[in-house]
Amino acid sequence: MTIITIGAAGIATILLAVQLKSVKGEYAVYMVMAAGFFIFFYGTGKLKAILDVLEQIQGYIKINNVYLVTLLKMIGITYVAEFASGICKDAGYGSLGSQIEIFGKLSILGISMPILLALFGTLESFLQ
Repeated sequence: MTIITIGAAGIATILLAVQLKSVKGEYAVYMVMAAGFFIFFYGTGKLKAILDVLEQIQGYIKINNVYLVTLLKMIGITYVAEFASGICKDAGYGSLGSQIEIFGKLSILGISMPILLALFGTLESFLQ
């Protein structure tokens, strides 16, 4: 049911922003940014449920805590980078938004390197 609320809030914001754009264009951008921050922080509130499920998964299978922490970092980087990029693109600064996306992708790649090395180590032990 919450997606309906967020969707309705987003559509209402866009409709108001379109009306304000003809009067004061910067107010429309501020309104869209405020709605974006509202949705962002509302979404981060849902992280508790995700963390609980990850703890249950860790209870079922014995997985190293480093892998789950890395997974959460990757999800966080993706969420923040997409959010910031979208705000920049909506404000008319698409090139800055693209640079944020590239930095987010490079950050995820950098964080995942230890896991990739562990995977190669596991494959090497199977092959020998």
